[in-house]
Amino acid sequence: MKSALRAIGVVAVIGLIIAAIVISMTSKPSIAEMVWDEDMTVGNMEAKNYFIIYSDIACPYCIAFENAIIEHEEEFKKYIEENDILVEVRLSDFLYEYGESKSIESRYGAEGAFCAKREGKFWDYYYLAVTRVWKEYFEGSGKSAFYDFNKLTKDYWVKLGKEVGLGDSFKECMENEETVEEIMADAKKTLKLVNGMPHFKFNNYTLGGFDLSWGWEYVLMYFDAGLKS
Repeated sequence: MKSALRAIGVVAVIGLIIAAIVISMTSKPSIAEMVWDEDMTVGNMEAKNYFIIYSDIACPYCIAFENAIIEHEEEFKKYIEENDILVEVRLSDFLYEYGESKSIESRYGAEGAFCAKREGKFWDYYYLAVTRVWKEYFEGSGKSAFYDFNKLTKDYWVKLGKEVGLGDSFKECMENEETVEEIMADAKKTLKLVNGMPHFKFNNYTLGGFDLSWGWEYVLMYFDAGLKS
């Protein structure tokens, strides 16, 4: 009798172990656990929808997509609130590290954003950088302006920081390349997940690319496709 009970106990324990393994293998991590950097998110961290934008400031198509959002900021905020969406921008110097052009502005722009993030001003800096680069380089002449854009010095990005209220510590962060290792690490992680810029993952829906002539209506199409997925 004792042997039988012992055998039943062993089987029960094994069953519990197997069940725990199955649950751990099939359970999906929460959105909060999947986020790379909460400072680069907009929306509710407990949202049921998770939209990721892989971006590079030196990518004209990325800038076109993000500028369309900024131009319709109030509509965008209302949209993500009504649809319970968390949006994360995964910014890196991807085009400098892995792109054919090796654009140094990819590195400088990312440094500016990451140094601003240290002081709680990522979105202030990022919004200004996107709108400024779009209007000064890519809006009228498109990717043909890439050559002129790529001749900018680091001082251009430091001045953007001053415009959003960042001071000496920001400038030192840029000059000393204090965020480069973090930026490179994100670019390396990005390389494992994308083939080019921009790249989007909206829930279970993934796609890449955006046309320079497209606007807010196409951004909505991308987001709607993600919700339907």
